[in-house]
Amino acid sequence: MSIVRNILAIIFTFSLMIILLISSVDIVAYHIPGYYRYEYTKYSSHDRVGMDMDELLRVSGEMMAYLKGKRESLSDISAKIKNQPDVLFFNEKEAAHMKDVRELFIAAIFIRRILLAICILIPAIIKFSRGSLRKVMPKNLLAGSCIFLTLLLCVGGIIASNFSKYFVVFHHIFFNNDLWILDPATDNLINIVPEGFFLDTARNIAAIYLIFVVGIIVFSTVLIRHSAK
Repeated sequence: MSIVRNILAIIFTFSLMIILLISSVDIVAYHIPGYYRYEYTKYSSHDRVGMDMDELLRVSGEMMAYLKGKRESLSDISAKIKNQPDVLFFNEKEAAHMKDVRELFIAAIFIRRILLAICILIPAIIKFSRGSLRKVMPKNLLAGSCIFLTLLLCVGGIIASNFSKYFVVFHHIFFNNDLWILDPATDNLINIVPEGFFLDTARNIAAIYLIFVVGIIVFSTVLIRHSAK
């Protein structure tokens, strides 16, 4: 039975690590105050598309709501662009690409919910089987967290060595079309979120995830030492 409990603890740990990764993306995308204003200012995104900053932030808010499934379409979003009122912001190609991105976001949200249920259920199963959570969970949390920390550092180092290359690789992995290849001359989307925006975002996601994982390592280490006394 102890082998089964350890397997369950490993599943719990890996589920938690994935939850924290998805949550890190969610935090950067939705919960850092002023993040988009800062990034748009850094890359002069509002000037690139010829928009007022507040107007661009409004459009961005609609776009992010769409990605979470809180808006049905992007094709009806209009804005004042280059002093022209009521100009549709997204063309057909951009809207089609963002539909693909939306599917990824919604899938990630669904996966996180499933994994949360698993993380709630597994401790209950271990406890119900008269196992000791303090004996089973901390050591597996520590081992799993260290594995994910190592992976994070290795993958992060590889991506950082040539972000442009791996940015393209990412798109080839997650999209089965070329809609993501946008033209700054015709597509607003690439002008408001250039490659530098995604580099900054990837760094922030990695930093938040690193804090989460290190926190789990410290927490599990404290529990192990406390149980040993």
